[in-house]
Amino acid sequence: MQSVRRLLSICILVLGAFAVAISQAFALPQLLIDMRTNEVLYENEAGIPWHPASLTKLMTALIAFEAIETGQATLSTPVITSANALSVPPSKLGLPEGTAITLEDALYVLIVKSANDIAVAIGETIAGSEPAFVDMMNARAAIMGLSGTHFVNPHGLHDPAQVTTARDIAMIALTIRARFPQYDALFSTRTVAFGDSRSHANNELLTSFAGTDGMKTGYICASGLNIIATVTRGGRQLMAVTFGANSSRERGEMTAQMLFSGFAGGYRGTGRTVNSVVNQPGLLPTDMRPNVCGAGAADYSEQRAEVFSAGLDGQISYLNDTIVPPTHTIATLGRLADVPLPRPRPGSGVPAMGTGNLVDQTFSTDFGDSSIVSLMPNGGQAAISAPGP
Repeated sequence: MQSVRRLLSICILVLGAFAVAISQAFALPQLLIDMRTNEVLYENEAGIPWHPASLTKLMTALIAFEAIETGQATLSTPVITSANALSVPPSKLGLPEGTAITLEDALYVLIVKSANDIAVAIGETIAGSEPAFVDMMNARAAIMGLSGTHFVNPHGLHDPAQVTTARDIAMIALTIRARFPQYDALFSTRTVAFGDSRSHANNELLTSFAGTDGMKTGYICASGLNIIATVTRGGRQLMAVTFGANSSRERGEMTAQMLFSGFAGGYRGTGRTVNSVVNQPGLLPTDMRPNVCGAGAADYSEQRAEVFSAGLDGQISYLNDTIVPPTHTIATLGRLADVPLPRPRPGSGVPAMGTGNLVDQTFSTDFGDSSIVSLMPNGGQAAISAPGP
């Protein structure tokens, strides 16, 4: 029996290596990182420009975490939906103008539902306006050395100038996981409940790949289907990034295959950390619209199915587990106006969210800059002002 299982594992690894070779041929950016050493186990085109889609919201969340850390906000700070926030296209929560929820609930809606209106509302809450918040995002990217990243909005809806790389997105995610483990539960939650409605995250691995504990998916026509996923198994923590998939099946299977091979020892590693992956300047981001949403989408989908068949009927699948991730319930605070952000209170600690440990000495903390006091314009505090009824 053991010999049969060993043979099966070898076959799966061989098929996985074949799948990786196929993804290389199609030049889809992929990246696999050991989160405890920051070593790149595998990478393909991780430095080429790509549209981030809703992976943008990881930077939005990071700025919010840092605002809480520095006392510029708390998890109880009201986040109020403005007319500007409500003007963005879906996905959105769509609360009536002037309605408030706590920043904690807003963060769950941001990550799990991927609500674009709440991304804007969080930015306005922290920086006073959406443009000021975007300036903070780009300032943070510069401090972190994200040379391939530029933000135009806090949600990821398409703009030709909104660009990143797999390497840079991994850096943002590693910063979050290393510096803010108290928010881990936010990224492992699959469902947000609001009244009778339920909104689910689109991370296929959360429900089908054992050990998955985050983080975020994203999709616009120009980017294809993107994902960054984190998985813990057997004392190891791996992070995988896939950009530009043609379908949710392909996105999930390609990412799960890479993670499976990583845990099974299918990659020797590169000996380099993610910091050393080189972004490729001067290139335009790949535009996936013709292949994903254009007239050639059906033909492209058939081609992709031929070269990467994992998960199709009768084919091997890496998404075979059954997991029931947690649900977070949100509620509104009613209609609020003229609510200032709280000032720092001496001696108050950073509120904990979920059950994550505040300090994990096994993580590398070579990401971010915890000495930052404020990224807000002129170091000041913003005030929230909702329009009248």
